[in-house]
Order: sequence, then structure tokens, then C-alpha cells
Amino acid sequence: MSNPPFGFSNSDDDPDRDKSRDGEGSPGPGGTPFGFTPEGFDPTQLGQMLTQFGQMLSGMGGAMGTGGSGPVNYDLAKKLALQQLGSVAPISSGTGTAVADAAHLAEVWLDGATTLPAGATKAVAWTAADWLENTLDTWKRLCDPVAEQISGMWATGLPEEAKQMAGPMMGMLGQMGGLAFGSQLGQALGQLSSEVLTSTDVGLPLGPSGVAALLPTAIEKFSEGLEQPDREILVFLAAREAAHHRLYVHVPWLRQRLLATVEEYARGIRMDFSAIEEAAQGIDPSALTDPSKIEEILQQGAFEPQTTPEQKQALERLETMLALIEGWVETVVSEALGDRLPGVAALSETLRRRRATGGPAEQTFATLVGLELRPRKVREASRLWHLLTESAGIEGRDGVWAHPDLLPDSSDLDSPAGFVDRVVGGGTSAFDDPIAQLEATEAREREQGGDTDRPTE
Repeated sequence: MSNPPFGFSNSDDDPDRDKSRDGEGSPGPGGTPFGFTPEGFDPTQLGQMLTQFGQMLSGMGGAMGTGGSGPVNYDLAKKLALQQLGSVAPISSGTGTAVADAAHLAEVWLDGATTLPAGATKAVAWTAADWLENTLDTWKRLCDPVAEQISGMWATGLPEEAKQMAGPMMGMLGQMGGLAFGSQLGQALGQLSSEVLTSTDVGLPLGPSGVAALLPTAIEKFSEGLEQPDREILVFLAAREAAHHRLYVHVPWLRQRLLATVEEYARGIRMDFSAIEEAAQGIDPSALTDPSKIEEILQQGAFEPQTTPEQKQALERLETMLALIEGWVETVVSEALGDRLPGVAALSETLRRRRATGGPAEQTFATLVGLELRPRKVREASRLWHLLTESAGIEGRDGVWAHPDLLPDSSDLDSPAGFVDRVVGGGTSAFDDPIAQLEATEAREREQGGDTDRPTE
């Protein structure tokens, strides 16, 4: 994985990790971090490490912002992102009107391709800075679970004797973690804000509910070299944005389920504290007034999370759900625009290639939780929704979103025909009444020793 979460390195992918755990280099989680030895720990080394952290925080001063008391310094993240953007030109009134017109046309065409009604109440044109301002609150919800879990491990990772010695300095370690997170997030958002085409380009509802947003500057760069007319590209992207909003507004459990899966991933994090010791060594306090030096220090990474089976399962569920969302949007947009805009198929393939070569969605999720949304999964999800539309109709297809238990899983993406057969095979009409299928699923779970205490409705 090219971009592990928050600049962390994944020990499972590091060929040097076995050497370090065999006694050469830094110890692993079962070793002796912070200079501790099997006989105890060296107070001098711990004291020096804490002193260096103190000097770092003092040197950074108010220039980096307080960032509040949370696990991520969002003041730093926002400043670094804006600094990376530089000067941002405002949106002209003509461009804003073109975006609104494209969104209105897309909504009209989408009405015949899905049973889900329009979810956006207005369409706007954003600059990269607007995107950053309007999505930061959602990024906080996504990043805090991971950062909080890691921050809470700082204290638990120290022996009791070390905790007593560190005392109030433990809060300083937490601040250092917040700065590290803020730095990594700021760099990711700075790059992402200049590349995203819409508010839902990464598959998540990052902006305010009901606001369809397109970023004309990024769209103009995206359109360079494409054979399709600019207006056609604008309508195509507006339709994708509108389709995402229809799904997120009218499938009320979807947003919370995605965030809960990120939290589930966070609960499985395990850490190698030896990297903290390495980060504290050789730091020159005189360089800490230089933001570029601070950024360089924080980019080195202070943690090495271990990949656990629980995390792998959570990431698989998150990847599958994001692929299902993307595949549904691709299917609905193709059906709505396919006969009206001849370049839809080519544009859809362009977006797939963009994703396959490391587009903004993959880079952001790799930075955030180590997730890479694989194009194969999206392609398989699109095929599943297409087959289901042919077999069960638009209403049957959209009925799958009635409850998360009705959605296909990862294995269904690999064998979509089997999922479709279960839905419409044998003369059943389960998707005419998705709640009935859900009740049947719960009944089978109870028979197999599931939650027998769940009250019947």
C-alpha cells in the first residue's frame, strides 16, 4: 500500500520488520520501547525524550494554532491545506449559473432512472477553498475515531513506573500526536481539494446535506484532452453528484453505517511504540520554528499500527459498501444519460482509469484508514446493479437499499449472478417487499442461535 494511514507504515508490508523484532533495530510491540529493558527502564532516556517533545511543542508555538483539545490538530490541518492551495480565484456568476443549469437537467433525467427522488435542494459551484471549508466537519467525524484510539494507547503503552515519572508530560505526548495527525491530514486535504470534481467525488457525503456542489476549476483540468464537449462533461458530473445525494438523503442509515465502520476499524488498532522513541531522537529544537522542518519531522511517522483480523474485516465491509455506492451511481447515471449524451460510456471509463492510477479517492482513504477502493470491486458492483435492474426492475434494484442486511456482500460482487438469482429466482418476489425478506433473515438467525432476546415487531 503506497499511502498507509496518517503516514503510518504497515508492519505487515515492511520486509525489515522481522529483523527489528529479532533484536536488530527497534523492538516490536512485545519488545522494549522508550529505552525500556527487561530489567526496567532508563529514566534518563525517558526524561530526554519528554524534554525533546516539550521543546518541539514550545518551538511550534502559536503559529500552528491550538487545534482544540481533540486528537487531531485541525487548525494545523486547515492551515497546511490552504497554504498548499495558494491563491484561489473566485467563481464567476456565469460559471455558477452553468453549474445550476447542468444540475437541473441532470435531476430531470435521473427521475426516470431511479425510484429515489431528488436529494439535493440546491446546486452550487465551489472553489477548492470552499470545498475545504464545507467538508472539514465531516473529515473530523471520519478522522477522530482513528486518532482517538491511537492517542489513548500512548498512556497504556507505558509501564506504570514510566507513567508516574512522565506525569503531566503525558498531555504533551497527546499534543504531539494531534500535530502529527493534523500535518498528515492537512497535506492530504490540500492535494484532494485541488483535484476533486464534486462534493461526493470520494464516494462519501462530505458536504452539507442536500447541497450538490461541483468544482469548476478541477473540472476544467479534468476535461483537458477529452473528446466530449465541456457542457456534456458538466452534465455528466452533475448527474453523478445528484445521484449520490439521492442515495444519501433517502437511505438514512447509509451515512451512519459508513462512519460506524470507520470506528470499528479504529477499535482494532494495535501499535508499535518503538517508532515514538525513534521520532524523539536526534531532533534539533532550533529547527522547530521553521514550518517546513516541522512538516518534515511529522512526515516521518510516529506510529506503526499493526493490521489485525478485525481491521481487515472492517475495511472489507467499508470497501464493499463504497463499491456498491459507486456501482449504483454509475448504473443509474448511465441509464439516465446513456441515450441522451453519447459520451457517457467513455466518461465513465475515464473515471475508472483515474481511480486505477491513484486518483483522489484512493489517496484519501489510504491516508485516512489504509483503504484503497479497488476498481475491480467498483466494476463488479456496477455489473451486479445492472444485472439486478434487468431482472428485478428499477424498483426491485433500489429496494435493496431499504436495509443494510439486504445489500450484497463482498462475495456477491465476485458472483453477482448468484445474488440476482437469490433475489428473483424460484418465483419469489422478495424485493417487492424488502421488509418481508429482512424479517425472514432475522428468523433464520434466531433459529441458528442468534439474538433470541430481540423483541419481535
